[in-house]
Amino acid sequence: MSEGGDSKRMRQRRRVGIVGYGKLGQYLVAAALERPDDMELAFVWNRSAEAFASAPAAVQAVVLQNLDDFASRNADLIIEVAHPCISKQYGARFLAAADYMVGSPTALADQAVEASLRAAAANSLGHGLYVPSGAFWGADDIQRMSERGTLKALSVTMKKHPSSFKLEGDLATKNAANAGVAGEVVLFDGPVRELCPLAPNNVNTMACAAFAAANLGFDVVRGRLISDNSLEAHIVEIEAVGPGSPPFVVKTVRYNPAKVGAVTGDATYSSFVSSMVRAHGRGAGVHFC
Repeated sequence: MSEGGDSKRMRQRRRVGIVGYGKLGQYLVAAALERPDDMELAFVWNRSAEAFASAPAAVQAVVLQNLDDFASRNADLIIEVAHPCISKQYGARFLAAADYMVGSPTALADQAVEASLRAAAANSLGHGLYVPSGAFWGADDIQRMSERGTLKALSVTMKKHPSSFKLEGDLATKNAANAGVAGEVVLFDGPVRELCPLAPNNVNTMACAAFAAANLGFDVVRGRLISDNSLEAHIVEIEAVGPGSPPFVVKTVRYNPAKVGAVTGDATYSSFVSSMVRAHGRGAGVHFC
């Protein structure tokens, strides 16, 4: 390849910063390293530096010690796969410097965080807020219905083995008490906003749905959490209701194989890579990827 061609390729490479180096973060880092023509790592950060003890040299070379120094790495895209608190603390700042992909959309159940990120995404710099649709099939369609005001109701039901839930408070107690019960046990049925802080690691799909359905929002979109100790999969059922009498209705069911106890299903990792690849070039605003 000519020198000019090499220069053009280098200019097209996106610098990606990844916040979080757990299982998902490691998977995304490896995927970025496997795409040298398209991506290069700007930085990788993790709350605990011990996570990098056995990391490859290519990762060790770009470890960011202090997340407050993220801007010095000149990332084109910053991806959060650490904890919802990152979006609260850094989301708007990330968007001032780069495109931002929020991997823990339960953070958006906090009204102040949602308002802050929507405002930051409406910038003149061309930086967009990207939300990985993951298990939420039809995200763009739901968003369009919401913008037209034709989305009248939306519900998301998630079913998992009891050991696949990481829950908080009374919901954790209820799940533990019913772990030995055969068949389905309804752990929660109500507004997604109430559920997100009780299951921040499990209901990102619901948060994504509520964010897409802006005309309904987190207080109207309904979330149902069901445990079933016979399951070896994560099941997501979505029902969108439009106008008419009888109304327009779309239902989808997603069956994602998962080992008992796994919080993240097998298909989730590859889905996040697809989102990382797609998270660019759409300018300012809110985008699903």
